Amino acid sequence: MIEYIKIARPDHWFKNVFMLPGTALALVIFPDRHEHLLFQFLLGLISTCLIASANYVINEYLDAEFDQFHPVKKDRPSVAGLIDPVYAAIEYSLLVIVGLALAWPVGKLFVLFSVLLLIMGVLYNVSPIRLKDRVFIDVLSESFNNPIRFFLGWHIVEKIYLPPSSVLLAYWFGGAFLMAVKRYAEFRKIDDPARAGLYRLSFRFYSPNSLLLSMFFYAMNAALFLGIFLVKYRIEFILCFPFIALLFTWYAWYGLNGDLVTENPEKLYKKWEFLLYTFFVVILIFVLFFFDIPGLVFLMEKHVVSTIGVMSLP
Repeated sequence: MIEYIKIARPDHWFKNVFMLPGTALALVIFPDRHEHLLFQFLLGLISTCLIASANYVINEYLDAEFDQFHPVKKDRPSVAGLIDPVYAAIEYSLLVIVGLALAWPVGKLFVLFSVLLLIMGVLYNVSPIRLKDRVFIDVLSESFNNPIRFFLGWHIVEKIYLPPSSVLLAYWFGGAFLMAVKRYAEFRKIDDPARAGLYRLSFRFYSPNSLLLSMFFYAMNAALFLGIFLVKYRIEFILCFPFIALLFTWYAWYGLNGDLVTENPEKLYKKWEFLLYTFFVVILIFVLFFFDIPGLVFLMEKHVVSTIGVMSLP
């Protein structure tokens, strides 16, 4: 059973921390929606972990023929032939059934987006679609799970209104940035374009430069939509933007220096200094949500500069 537990990747459940910002934002906007919150959050978190594990099961089994060309993944149980397809199918089915059963008490929309998370797992891993083999689409499709997780966290608190589209798009492109850094780190680690193409078919069309440029593209889009969200809802949030930019830069630095954490984001908890800084940024955003800075309103007004001074436009 140990091998079947491994392919469910419980060590990757750390990624579901991406639900927390959705829950936190919903609580800040709707502070009165806290009935049975802890119980529903635990149900939702466990449900999402099981759904994610179901996706990992099919990922591990269907990737066995490709993972043999990866310097680390070649030691996975599926590559060694230790996974029976019948038992893998049973494991997948049980994880889906229990995951959706736990999702139901949280809400109908929570179930709907849990199903969407499962569908993305199928589209990403299963032929003939197998989005993970398509250049650039592989990153965008895998990172699409981030806004899904954000919505799942949000829906634990708020059952009627949807989260702002700007923050969902920022979450999507922010996740794409993380995945592009991961692709870059993997490509550099294999250090053989031919072997990299055998491991991941999309690598046949990537190069270090194209991956670097895609990181830049995703980061710019994430910054755009994050900026829209920050300025639209509270001008005070603009003060935290340089700190968020540093967060992106710091993570890119890990990738450019070949740090293993970018290949395995689930191990990010080991970078205590990075997590400490992330916690500082989160606290800063939380504080700015409640403290008004009247002087910043000037940035939202329309002005012209003339020879007689600054004039406000109607």
